[in-house]
Amino acid sequence: MTETQTSSQAPEAGFHHGIVPEVLHDAPASKPVKFYQVGSFAVGNRLLPVADRSVQSDPNRANTLTSGHRACQGCGEALGARYALDAAMRAANGQLVAVNATGCLEVFSTPYPETSWRVAWLHSLFGNAPAVASGVAAAYKAMGKNDIRVVAQGGDGGTVDIGFGALSGMFERNDDVLYICYDNEAYMNTGVQRSGATPPAARTATTQAVGDEPGNVFGQGKDLPRIAMAHEIPYVATASVADLRDLEAKVLRAMEIRGARYIHVMVPCPLGWGTASCDTIKVARQATQSGLFPVFEAEYGEVVASSPIRRLIPVEDYLRGQKRYAHLFSPKRRQDVIDRLQAQADRNIRRYNLLPGGSSPERADITDASEPHDPSFTTQTVTTTPEPEATA
Repeated sequence: MTETQTSSQAPEAGFHHGIVPEVLHDAPASKPVKFYQVGSFAVGNRLLPVADRSVQSDPNRANTLTSGHRACQGCGEALGARYALDAAMRAANGQLVAVNATGCLEVFSTPYPETSWRVAWLHSLFGNAPAVASGVAAAYKAMGKNDIRVVAQGGDGGTVDIGFGALSGMFERNDDVLYICYDNEAYMNTGVQRSGATPPAARTATTQAVGDEPGNVFGQGKDLPRIAMAHEIPYVATASVADLRDLEAKVLRAMEIRGARYIHVMVPCPLGWGTASCDTIKVARQATQSGLFPVFEAEYGEVVASSPIRRLIPVEDYLRGQKRYAHLFSPKRRQDVIDRLQAQADRNIRRYNLLPGGSSPERADITDASEPHDPSFTTQTVTTTPEPEATA
């Protein structure tokens, strides 16, 4: 192809069999916004042009996930789902069907006979939400109702593990579905058991903080955004409740595209992570600012944009605020494990170009070291030179 694909030209299934289209966009989904409060991440919507204001600032927003649900206090998933589905509803002009996998989001929002959803909403089994969503999209296509869009959603258990096969099939067929994974890094609804998205060294009910290698094992699990990229679907993105404007923008962009799309959202769980309910946004931000959770966009298997780290922090700052990592600091400090987690963050920073100016942490990469601790390894200080501020 010689011309850049547009939203209406997104190819049908089979595009990746010998034909690789150019990327759809040449700029990130979210636009840079002036931060009116110095030193904070807050943005005043009323000071922005109407076109740049968030979906949630609109008094006529859909309120897709409305009040009355039974999520835990400080639940990142409830927050992420509300922002994501309201943005999808705006993009679809209200013509939207949501398919939900079993999990926290389904359980706390629909205690029979009640529901907190104000959208056409369908729940089936734990592992087949992508297949059900594909069927819904196919049915509307057969009826010629191309204006009705389909969004599937689930937690990391129903996405990374139980629904993995159905999701891969959805990607392979390039079905016209946007799948959103709300990743709280364990099976929180059933008692905080390990999932394929649980990070290394984290304590869960099935990865206890005991033995020589406490917590979850290094080298296991799945990096699902990269697996989705390997399918070369039109759009893959990661997002976080630490930047809800970015989440909205990526949902809006994904809804402009036809074909299979995937958004992976970090949603901290105060109960499973052992954090204060008021610190959900803070912890999510620490994950992105340390490099442990990279925020980026990819089209047809290639990274096209990433959100740079504004203020780089050591991974230890992120770990210390969570009880699921308490065993790394007491009764004995596990510097070897902390170093390995730091090395993972450093690799993400290099891989996704997360530091402004293309700088990278000056540390040895021990992520794949065969031994858990190399006595000769020492962590070096990361120094970055701030860019000079523009003058009027």
